[in-house]
Amino acid sequence: MARNPHYTQIWQTVCAIPAGKVASYGQIADLAGLPGRARLVGKSLGVAPKEMNLPWFRVLRSSGQLAFAAGSEQALNQAGLLQEENVVVLRNRVKLAEFQWKPTLDEMLWKLNH
Repeated sequence: MARNPHYTQIWQTVCAIPAGKVASYGQIADLAGLPGRARLVGKSLGVAPKEMNLPWFRVLRSSGQLAFAAGSEQALNQAGLLQEENVVVLRNRVKLAEFQWKPTLDEMLWKLNH
């Protein structure tokens, strides 16, 4: 199966999220130059090569909710990884007002060069 040519843009954008910050699937799609492609972001994270060490856990639903069902092994793993970066996770959710990544102009010009 051929890899989607947009995956690299998405992965580079996810790698730009600083530790201690989160972004939504839609925000990543927008910043990767793929507006409206939030589902593609989710799909790309699922097929990313393990050796990339992609910080997938920093990507959440637009509501701030974790990507996985509350109490599931995946949700506990995602919450644990976020908490290691001092991101507060309460009831399977992160307060976006406090922890959402808001890239600076420099970050947009130099880190997100798609």
